Amino acid sequence: MTKYKVTLTQAERDELLSITKGGTHSSKKIIHALILLNCDEGAFAEKISNEAVAKVLKIGPRTIDRLKKKFVEEGFEVALENRPTTRVLENRPTTRVYERKADGDVEAHLVALSCSKAPEGFARWSLRLLADKMVELNYVEGISYETVRRVPKKNELKPWKVKGWIIPPLKNSDFVAQMEQVLDVYKDAYNEAYPEVCMDESPKQLIKETRVAIEIKSGGERKEDYEYERCGVTNILMANEPLSGKRFVKITDEKKKKDWAEFVKEIADIHYPKATKIRLVMDNYGTHKAAALYETFEPQEAKRIWDRFEFIYTPKHGSWLNMAEIELHVLMGQCLNRRIDDVAVMKSEAAVWQKHRNNKCATINWQFKNEQARIKLKKIYPSIDE
Repeated sequence: MTKYKVTLTQAERDELLSITKGGTHSSKKIIHALILLNCDEGAFAEKISNEAVAKVLKIGPRTIDRLKKKFVEEGFEVALENRPTTRVLENRPTTRVYERKADGDVEAHLVALSCSKAPEGFARWSLRLLADKMVELNYVEGISYETVRRVPKKNELKPWKVKGWIIPPLKNSDFVAQMEQVLDVYKDAYNEAYPEVCMDESPKQLIKETRVAIEIKSGGERKEDYEYERCGVTNILMANEPLSGKRFVKITDEKKKKDWAEFVKEIADIHYPKATKIRLVMDNYGTHKAAALYETFEPQEAKRIWDRFEFIYTPKHGSWLNMAEIELHVLMGQCLNRRIDDVAVMKSEAAVWQKHRNNKCATINWQFKNEQARIKLKKIYPSIDE
């Protein structure tokens, strides 16, 4: 076995000592400096055995041997900085030759397999499952899961990941017509007499702690027990005016037509009493109908409230067009993303959040327009030629 001898000049020792004593350096560079200093057999140092150096620095003897070899063959700078070897820098082929298992055909089979349905008994493909299946189908004699990992990464495939998405129907004229109507409303400038208001609702579960949580401390996180107690469900009604930065939250015990009708009346009489016509964008729920007004109020009152509004519905599978969903998401993330077991507390917290957001006049800058929809969502537009 070849023995490599490290001999340092006084200038090199001084440089290594300065690295170990101060300055900003990587941990690997400091370890290399300590190894070279302790393995120095020159005139300015005392020889220390590799075993003693390894024991003090808590490293393996092979690490010391490799660094000594690099010092002798490549020089001081390469050993200290852990730079690529001269052979790599000069783009020369290494002496080792590896057989590439994942060639073009294997990659094609692997990509097709990753995009196929997972085998029975499994929810999705894993790297080891793909490797076993490749061998089972005789595409390769043997392949490691690490080799398999490179192929989906190279082709930007993530078979283990599923992203939720609302998929609209293809070539659906009803969807297109309702979508373009909503986008036409969103492109209009702010008009105090004709405000654009988005409305949505969402259930929220009341959850009670069964054990006292451990509060956050320095160097740790807040800890909650997995066990909890369900205390019922509330319904959150959200109305927001994206262009003015206003939003209004109402929390009810149930989700009924009466709750929606009373919330609509509040929008008209309390929040926008001077508006000529309120354009209300909302999802096409069964409760979001003018009929709910007649089931809640006297006919004259129901007609009066209805005349204050222009109801604009988002298409089925098109709830993402409702900007009230954005505000609901912010409310859940900033305020209600915790365990609350009392309706009164939830109402109080939501009211404080609403006041804070309204004081900031947080608006929504909607960028998606009909021109972009006709390009990006071309597949859902009906074809006139067919």
